[in-house]
Amino acid sequence: MKTDINIKQLIQKAKDVINREADAVRQLADQMDESIGNVIDLLLNCKGHVIVTGVGTSNAMARRLAHLLSCSGTPSLFLHAADSLHGSAGAVTSNDLIIAISKGGHSAEVNKFASIARERGAKIVALTENPDSPLAQMSDTVYKAVAPPDVDPYGMIATGSSLVNGAAGDVLCVLLLELRGYSKEEFGRTHPGGAVGKKLRGSEIADQL
Repeated sequence: MKTDINIKQLIQKAKDVINREADAVRQLADQMDESIGNVIDLLLNCKGHVIVTGVGTSNAMARRLAHLLSCSGTPSLFLHAADSLHGSAGAVTSNDLIIAISKGGHSAEVNKFASIARERGAKIVALTENPDSPLAQMSDTVYKAVAPPDVDPYGMIATGSSLVNGAAGDVLCVLLLELRGYSKEEFGRTHPGGAVGKKLRGSEIADQL
């Protein structure tokens, strides 16, 4: 472990990390194409729940996306791909839509869950860098999000690439929120707690004055 810490070098390194990750997210804007319409169409026409899944760091991003989709008026749940192979896949119905997050599209647990979900009649969206992967091939549509290879340490530890996936998910949340006309008042009815709930109640009182 290095003990000769130079604070100026640390500050510069910190800035480099932030700028590199910000650039990676900015580059996602150039990747948006007609395929986003296919993804949004599937989400808008989902009659059941949107189930988001992944493993590893993608698992964390799947949890985040499921929460934010629900906050934005699209009923969503997180299901861990590994747990799905031990009975939880029984929650999937033919009315559901699966968003499977996998950088390379080769994660065994994710792909097996996607296969089971497809057999049960659910639709599949693959959020992946690899449109030729097994996951992409079994999906109804691919939401491609590619992170620059130098944004992650060793090209493996998913620091920056997870932010790219997060931004790709945020795109879906905001577009769906606007297309559904999901209002602040509707959001307030499902988020009465915490500082957000308090702020919303204060806003309602102000509107009544």
